[in-house]
This record gives sequence, C-alpha cells and structure tokens, in this order.
Amino acid sequence: MSRNKHWTAENIPNQKGKIVIVTGSSSGIGYEAVRVLANKEAKVIIAVRNLEKGENAKTKILAQNKNADVEVMRIDLSDLSSVKLFAEEYKSKFVKLDILINNAGVMIPPYSKTKDGFELQFGTNHLGHFALTLQLIDLIKSTTSSRIVTVSSGAHKFGNINFDDLNWESRKYKPMRSYGDSKIANLYFTSELSKRLADKNILVTAAHPGWTATDLQRHSGVFEFLNGFFAMSIEQGTLPTLRAATDLNAKSGDYYGPHAFGEWRGYPILVQPNTLAKDETIAKKLWNVSEELTKIKLN
Repeated sequence: MSRNKHWTAENIPNQKGKIVIVTGSSSGIGYEAVRVLANKEAKVIIAVRNLEKGENAKTKILAQNKNADVEVMRIDLSDLSSVKLFAEEYKSKFVKLDILINNAGVMIPPYSKTKDGFELQFGTNHLGHFALTLQLIDLIKSTTSSRIVTVSSGAHKFGNINFDDLNWESRKYKPMRSYGDSKIANLYFTSELSKRLADKNILVTAAHPGWTATDLQRHSGVFEFLNGFFAMSIEQGTLPTLRAATDLNAKSGDYYGPHAFGEWRGYPILVQPNTLAKDETIAKKLWNVSEELTKIKLN
C-alpha cells in the first residue's frame, strides 16, 4: 500500500451545514473527532458526563480554530434518565442530526453497576448508546444522508455474551471479558440496526481504533506501560472513526479499523469482525433484550 493511497483526515469532505454529536468527547478519540470535524466546518456537539471537562475541550478546540462551531451538552450514558434528558434537550434545540458518533466508553473498571442496575461496561458502552440512538432516530431519519457510527474494539474478539447473567451477578467478574462483551454488543447493534433501517437513507457503520493511547486504559497498568511501545497517536487512532463517519463510499454495516500489524496500527481500511460477531441470531436476541432492558423501541 503506497503512502499516497492511505486514507487520512485530508480525505474528509467539507462538512459545512452538518450537525454531529460525539459522545465521550472531552478527551481521546472523541475529542480528536470533534476537533477534526469542527475544522471541516461541521457544528459539533461535545456530549459528555463532565461539563467542566467538556468546556475545557471546547476551549482547546477554539484556541486552534476560533471559527470552530462546538457546543457542550451533558449526557451520562450510565444513566438512562440522563440519556433521555439529553435527547429531549437536543431535539428542542435542533431540527436535524447528520452524524451520531457513539464513541463514549468505559474499559476494565472494577465491578460496579449503572444507575439502572446494569453491569457498568455493558450498561454504558452498549445499552446507553442503544437508548441514545433510538431516542434520536426520528431526527436522524428526517435528515438527508444521515449516519450512525458506533466505536467498537478489537477486544470484541474476547466477547461472548451470557444472556443468563448479563450483569455478572452469578459469575466471578472478569473486567476484560466484560469489556469484550460490550464491544461485540456494539457490533451486533450495528449489524441489526443497519438491517432495520435498510429502507431508510441512513448509513450505519462501526469502527475500532486499534491500539491507541487513551485515558480508557487508566485501569490497567500493563496497557499504560505498553502504550509507549505499541500505541498509535490519538490522531492516527481516530481515523477509523472519522472514515466510518464521512467516507462517501461507505455502505451500511461497514466496519473500519487500522490496516497493519493485526489491525493494531496503521491507516483505516474496511476490516472484518470475528465470526461470532456476525451471528445474526445473537444480534436479533440482543436487540430484543436491549429493548426490554431500556424500555425503548425502534419507531
């Protein structure tokens, strides 16, 4: 692959007139996605749990581009009532949504539960974004050429959802395995949503950042140590998400990740999830369970 054929931020078309939501965007991949898309003239919503960190991110972006159109709004994806409030506030302010980037996530924390009683990683990484997407879907449907992007991970290969114990109440908690469950759930959500919206003018895509040095890894000393040897920069690791969000050739169901070193590093290309992540029966089951747990259905 010659260097000049690599996909970079330069490939992103101008986004003037578009409105984008990026969850978990006060740092890391989410922040970089906001910065790049704002520089491409999109209006971008920094959707974050901590408003102070969100405002700091906004200040940094405006410092490098005084014309950036960014706004901070609060959402806590581990609290379904907060997700509902965010969706209602967004719909009261805006009449369209061009791109929703479901980026926020927690990675291998000690065992805890969300406000609604779900295991934290599954509840935040999957159910929070499931609820958010479905509560914004009317606006997304009414926006021409809209797009929903969900950020998964190579860790989906560790995932194997146990529907009998989603909240890890009867098994010994394994944080990395639970993280993998939440990330394979992101891929099931992407594939099932793309099927359910097949007759609409909406692209549903996914991405994973390879090994990128972010705050996500703060619960693992090993990951933090190895970052110095293996991790890509935030700028590089954000490219798969940006490609999933903006590539004009993308198709619904597409999944982007780095091209080299077993998808750990490199430039974004179309990649394939593992075989289990393609299981349509599990995807459908997870969808039905998610509707029951969140009490939200797709209109």
